[in-house]
Amino acid sequence: MRIGLSSYSLDGEMKKGRMTLEQVIDWAAAHGAACMELVPFAFRLDDPATGRIDTGRIGQIRRRARDAGVPLCNYSVLADFCREGQALEDEIRRVCHEVDIAAELGVPRMRHDVSGFRRPQAENGVRDFDRWLPVMAEAAARVAEHGKERGVFTLIENHGFFANGSDRVLRILDRVRHENYGLLLDTGNTVCVDEDAAAAAKALASRAQMVHLKDFYIRSRDPGDSTQFDCAGRWFRSRGGKYLRGAILGQGDLDVWAVLGALKQSGYDGDIAIEFEGLEDAPYACAVSLLNARRIWDACDA
Repeated sequence: MRIGLSSYSLDGEMKKGRMTLEQVIDWAAAHGAACMELVPFAFRLDDPATGRIDTGRIGQIRRRARDAGVPLCNYSVLADFCREGQALEDEIRRVCHEVDIAAELGVPRMRHDVSGFRRPQAENGVRDFDRWLPVMAEAAARVAEHGKERGVFTLIENHGFFANGSDRVLRILDRVRHENYGLLLDTGNTVCVDEDAAAAAKALASRAQMVHLKDFYIRSRDPGDSTQFDCAGRWFRSRGGKYLRGAILGQGDLDVWAVLGALKQSGYDGDIAIEFEGLEDAPYACAVSLLNARRIWDACDA
């Protein structure tokens, strides 16, 4: 079992020009990360106009990770298969292109969404899910088949407000039923749909090929400066209306001990990548989160 860091946690540092992706990899290694997930929000690995994959840049990143001793364990991208006709075909093609980038990176896995994070709240109900389930599953199966050809295992994550919650995630996995498709369990995202984090970890751990570990502050009353969807450091709303904000791991309101205990008791021994999206100074928050993750994992009973 390896505990590492998602590059997403230090997006702000990269966007503000304080760190490059290579420096993020070096920083993670220096602070004890045993693996690294790449999320191309603050950087791109292809040309936005032509789609040409930047193999030279990818080679630099692979060498940097190798020299730092931090294996690249996953590549995560957004996707939305709740579309029809040519729009759906274009989205499947785009996500398969991301699989090609993941293959060039040499990562063993790639997470892609199946629905948009900012999908309107009024369209997140059970009837909407039943309508789109066959479409999402077929599209995911096609991407999984492409991933199989390229040597990249594809993953769904319980992410956002639509393809989230233990029951819905299991329905998607069972509908896709592809040997090259599995689950990235985000232990914090469960509260976005008002599900207990430890209970969800128990329900989904046996299906997980990778884990995101995060923490949230949770409030029932409006703390001010809240939005519906902006989760990058500000308060946002759960599907049921609670107020959430990212926290340093172990300092928020989630029972991280119970979550990690559930994973450990399930026999999970795969990669864990910490995601931080709070207001605190990101390098400090990530350093504390890495230390807390290892400390809590070691203290949990198997």
